[in-house]
Amino acid sequence: MAERPARKAPRTTKLVVRRTEWATPHLIRIVAAPVEAADIDRFAESPHTDAYVKVVFRQPGVTYPEPFDMAAARAELPRDQWPTLRTYTVREVDREAGEIVIDFVYHGDNGLAGPWAASAEPGTELLVAGPGGAYAPDPAAGWHLLVGDESALPAIAAALAQIPAGVPVHVLVEVDDAAEEQKLSSPGELNLQWVHRATAGDTGLADAVRALEFPAGQVHAFVHGEASEVKELRRHLLDERGLTIDQLSISGYWRRGFDDESFRAAKQAEAQAAIARAPQRA
Repeated sequence: MAERPARKAPRTTKLVVRRTEWATPHLIRIVAAPVEAADIDRFAESPHTDAYVKVVFRQPGVTYPEPFDMAAARAELPRDQWPTLRTYTVREVDREAGEIVIDFVYHGDNGLAGPWAASAEPGTELLVAGPGGAYAPDPAAGWHLLVGDESALPAIAAALAQIPAGVPVHVLVEVDDAAEEQKLSSPGELNLQWVHRATAGDTGLADAVRALEFPAGQVHAFVHGEASEVKELRRHLLDERGLTIDQLSISGYWRRGFDDESFRAAKQAEAQAAIARAPQRA
């Protein structure tokens, strides 16, 4: 089997923080602008409502090539000096203002991105690689199902803005408690249900989807969040509800007990194991 070509590193854009806001007790909203004003176009023109970036965190004490280039950093430096990456969905792009909005979940001093966001102030540098993306609501769908937790909430909010007027959209979002709820709106016929982790437990989101009475008509679904819960929901939607894979955008954004690097490594190992188990051509 021929080797796959090396994946090209996504373009890195330098942003500068303009302002920050505590949107909820555990969510920090960062509003930033590209240093090069024209770079806003690449974000504004993305066709995906789940447009995401890799936030680039430089390793302390390491000198990187300037202007910063991810491919050059990886080529010139040992692996343990490569920047650390964290994946975040772009919640909003304001082309006129030249601003990009990214939400960061904050759980105290643990982790990397949350503490950075808590300390960010106007003028702070924010490096991002991307954007990527894969999903946008199908305008021909009879209704839409959007399911996720805090990690999927920015993509859900962006998708809601693209639901056609009057089209039903059922949204189920898991957060810690009522204080973490956000105001969501849509041109569509919005049916919103918040699931509180503090009372419903780790299976509350899946239980809520099982209990949902599906409207008639063809559904287009976006389901993302904690990996084990998403796996359970995939089985439910495909096997019990009879959806087909082309009706679904579904994957785990994170896994309980894993950081971003270890989750990516685990997913890669699982994919390689699946390939090894697959029947081989004679």
